Parts: sequence; structure tokens; C-alpha cells
Amino acid sequence: MNQNIRTFFFLASGVLLLTAAIFNFKSDQKKFPRVKEAYTEKEKITTTQLAAKGIKTSEAVQLYILAFKEESMIELWAKNNNTKIFQLVDSFEVCSMSGNIGPKREQGDRQVPEGFYHIDRFNPSSNFHLSLGINYPNTSDKIRSKASNLGGNIFIHGSCVSIGCMAITDEQIKKLYIYCVEAYSGGQTKIPVTILPARLTTSNYNRLVKRMPEQKELWTELQSAYSIFNTTKKLPAISFLETGRHTVQRSEN
Repeated sequence: MNQNIRTFFFLASGVLLLTAAIFNFKSDQKKFPRVKEAYTEKEKITTTQLAAKGIKTSEAVQLYILAFKEESMIELWAKNNNTKIFQLVDSFEVCSMSGNIGPKREQGDRQVPEGFYHIDRFNPSSNFHLSLGINYPNTSDKIRSKASNLGGNIFIHGSCVSIGCMAITDEQIKKLYIYCVEAYSGGQTKIPVTILPARLTTSNYNRLVKRMPEQKELWTELQSAYSIFNTTKKLPAISFLETGRHTVQRSEN
């Protein structure tokens, strides 16, 4: 067997293993008591809310999570893979969140991050009922922070208590967790999460930049993404630069 064939079989085996892991993800999650309970209580509700927007749970679903710190609100947008436009399907009030506007820059600052992230882990046995991990620190955070310890373990979770995370009620996290399990099981292994200081309308942006001019670069990039999504209902294309900044463009898809 030559090297090219061996490489092909190695890559094909890796794809099959990943596909199997994704395929089994939902059934594995439902083995945990809290996830099983969430599905028993909330699956019909989540399916109904998606269906009300014409989103079929029989087909792969993609999610986009938008979080607004000043408004203490998390929005869940969704679409099927074969459609282009996201629709707002649910929203969750943040009942506990520490810190102020502005990004997280070090361990112990009690800040909720701001920027472009994704869900990178599911915790079905969380100390805070259920929790969804956010990939803080991201590439930009690592470049922009001068701290030796940036911290970590940032989650959206239940229990209405938080130090640097975004907490919603147990009843709400049950729904959000189901939405995310369904999306992951359908192949969306990185559910995008954009965390903003506020709804970045022009007036809010100007007000916040006047208050914290040192955050103008980050907030300008976040406002661009917010504006693109509000206008097109499509995910903006985000690239991380070596400087810690981002390019934000309209998606071609």
C-alpha cells in the first residue's frame, strides 16, 4: 500500500470516527438525568418554536447566539442548513451576570467576555444545572490581553448565580441546552456566540465609546457584525488577525 493510499484511509477513518461521535452525541447526552429531564419537559416546546418559524427539526438546524450585556438578554437565532436566513426563535433573560461593559482581560476581573466565540463544550452535570462552555479566551483575547492569566471556564448556565458567566434560569437553560444538542447532533460542532456590550445601534455605540474610548476598536468590529446581521440575517464572515483585531465582512453565502 503506497503512502497516498495509507493517507487516504487514515483521513477517511478519522472522518468516520468524527461522524459517529456526532451521530451518537444526542443519545449519549440523554443518558444524563438532567438532559433526559430537559427533553421530557421541553422538547415539545423547542420543536414547536422552531416549527413556528418554518424550521424543520427533521433536517439539520444551525444556530446563532447573540448576547447583549447591558440589556441582560440572550437571543437564539436558527435556520435549516438549506436556507440562508436566520430567524429569531427564542430569547432568554440573563438573571445573573457579574462585571460591567467591556471585555474580560484577566483571571478574577469578574467580567463577562465580549467578542466572537463559539460553544466548545457541553456539561450535563454542571454545578449550575446545565451549562454550555464558551471558548474564551479566543485568539483575539490572547493577543490583546497583557495579563499572565486570562482566566477561563466561561459558561452560559442555569441557577441564576454567576461570577464572570451568564446565568439564566434552570427552566430556560433546559430549552437552550436542547436547541444546542440538536444543532450539534446535526453537524454544527461550533455554534457561534457573539457577546456584545449592548445592542450596538449608532446611538448606543457612540454613548459607549464616549464612556470607554479604549474599547473603540473592539466595539467598532462588534458593531459592524451586529449591523451586517441585522440587515441581512446572515452570519457575518469573521477573521482573526495577528494584531488581535478582526475583519468583519458580509457573508457571500
